[in-house]
Amino acid sequence: MKRFALLAIALFLAPAAQADLTHKIQSSIQLQVGGAMTTANRIGSTFSVSGSGVDTTDGTTANTISTGAITSGVYAPGTIAATQDNPGSAFSFSQSYTQADAVPTSAAATGAVQNFGSLQSTASGTASTLAGTISSAGAMTVTAGGANTLGIGQFVTELSID
Repeated sequence: MKRFALLAIALFLAPAAQADLTHKIQSSIQLQVGGAMTTANRIGSTFSVSGSGVDTTDGTTANTISTGAITSGVYAPGTIAATQDNPGSAFSFSQSYTQADAVPTSAAATGAVQNFGSLQSTASGTASTLAGTISSAGAMTVTAGGANTLGIGQFVTELSID
């Protein structure tokens, strides 16, 4: 009995355990309908000639390469002919040309795209059935919309004991 009394007194006099308890609940729904977007990049001219064992000409002067002409921002190289230095000997010759997109004479109207060689276009989004809900119990429903839409739902619960 003395032991029980001592144990009861020891438990009664012992300091109470304390703890900080924190509980956080966060929920969010993000619904987004994208706008139309077009990116157009003008491609510039490139021209290159290389070779060995050949003579080049623009048709008027031997060993000359034409500077060509630029019209509306587009380079047009002159005609280049190559003749072999030593007939029957080894030679190499290569020529390449990429034509530029013409420089526009006026700004594009809204919704119109310039006639450029590098285009990327995305249609505007349509919300149609895009929707989202989160209940207080954390039940989440996100319904897809039309093209170019985004629906994201998040429910976070955090419990910390310090």
